[in-house]
Amino acid sequence: MNKFLAILIFGIIFLFYKIINFKKIKNLKLYKFKNKLQSTQTNIERIFQREEEKTFSNPNINIIIGIYDNEGNINRKSNIHRARLSKFRKSKLNGEMIFQDDEQRIYKFNNGKQIYL
Repeated sequence: MNKFLAILIFGIIFLFYKIINFKKIKNLKLYKFKNKLQSTQTNIERIFQREEEKTFSNPNINIIIGIYDNEGNINRKSNIHRARLSKFRKSKLNGEMIFQDDEQRIYKFNNGKQIYL
């Protein structure tokens, strides 16, 4: 009877051990990658990245920097604006087309005249 009871207890402990280990994640990096890939936050970040790439590649798209933008957004938008100026020599910011000449001076046109900023 004692042997049967010992085998039964050992079997129950073994089953609990298998159940607990089955629930543990085999590959933690793969699990994190899968969760990140499926999360809604990641999808939202991808949408913003695509939007930034589209804005960066076309200098005629208007970048609006408002007074209620936080500091991170202002820095990101101004960096995109500066990159477009250096790449295309023009960029549209708050509805005004701003240009850069060969001497790295920045100007805009107002009534057909160049106004250096």
